[in-house]
Amino acid sequence: MFHDILVAIDGSPDADEALRQAIDLADSQHARLTIFSAVVTPPAVTYVGVSGNVLADLTRDAEADAERTMRAAVDLVPDGVSVSTVLSHDPVRPGLLHQIEAGHHDLLVMGSRGRGAIRSALLGSVSHYALHHSPIPVLIVHAEPAPRLESGATVSRDDTGAWHADASA
Repeated sequence: MFHDILVAIDGSPDADEALRQAIDLADSQHARLTIFSAVVTPPAVTYVGVSGNVLADLTRDAEADAERTMRAAVDLVPDGVSVSTVLSHDPVRPGLLHQIEAGHHDLLVMGSRGRGAIRSALLGSVSHYALHHSPIPVLIVHAEPAPRLESGATVSRDDTGAWHADASA
């Protein structure tokens, strides 16, 4: 039985599915849920020679994006689940491990991928790192790919994770 579940989110489909799974686990086990996200700024090499205003804008945009992602995640948590949030300004890997230790969590739930193959190739996989360095169990969640419809209709998920076809197609 888990008492304090930490879920790492970044706005990716896999992280969204991890959040749904973590909410379900926290609800069913009457556990506390902590939602973790980090402000991800581009590596220093990407802004060499860029003016201070551009760097400040990038940092502000990254923080606003992380805060929006966090608010949207909290909105999905039912009233009966105790939830807190952590928005880290540290690099994701050490920030996540620090939160595991500081928060005395007993399970980490996270998506299998972040925001894409290029970012993963440059920065490495956070889930892979957590799996090998976390002192607590790690649940890695994969998002289910969107169903394909022969009619060409589009599909999307609602807040519960259920698929719905767009009838207008």
